Amino acid sequence: MTHFAHPTAVIDEGATLGAGTKVWHFAHICAGARIGDNCVFGQNTMVADGVVVGSNVKVQNNVALYTGTVVEDDVFLGPSCVLTNVTNPRSQIRRQSLYEPTVLRRGATVGANATLVCGITLGRYAFVAAGAVVSRDVPDYGFVLGVPARQTGWMSRHGHLLRFGADGTAACPESGLRYRLEDNRVRCLDLDEEAPLPPELALGARSYDACKPAAPTT
Repeated sequence: MTHFAHPTAVIDEGATLGAGTKVWHFAHICAGARIGDNCVFGQNTMVADGVVVGSNVKVQNNVALYTGTVVEDDVFLGPSCVLTNVTNPRSQIRRQSLYEPTVLRRGATVGANATLVCGITLGRYAFVAAGAVVSRDVPDYGFVLGVPARQTGWMSRHGHLLRFGADGTAACPESGLRYRLEDNRVRCLDLDEEAPLPPELALGARSYDACKPAAPTT
């Protein structure tokens, strides 16, 4: 199976796209971009020279991935989120040799209209809330929000807040996968962070609101 490109999309010679990848209206994939399998690039997206994108990545409308960006497998980039590659840009100063890398590790989510200042790493399954401005690294499973972004909790692989008990463990309310918080780091106890989800866990069954804990009664 080859990739699909809408007739209005521009894919420069030299770009590499994996099987099953879809590129939609008015998108531009530059020469030198390397994209894996089963990705989706929405309307008006752009992938610059030298950008590396893994497999099963979803890039929503109006997102540009500039040179210096590395996107691992299973990353979600929400509509109109912003990534940069120079901390101190000036139109008069050429800094093409000084692009600062931004790394989005496996399973990370960036919400709509969020901004990632370059030179940071989002850990595996990190979750950036809509509209946040992130200027520092986010750990695996970290949940950040606000301007500037601050970490307020931890998110499961299924995108639900984890509530850790006295023993340092928590269970995802949707999947049941267990997690441990130790030394301010979270890891999954039931599945390796680099392993794909089993098929039976890859289909969402409960909404975010349905998984919220019940309000205390008086």
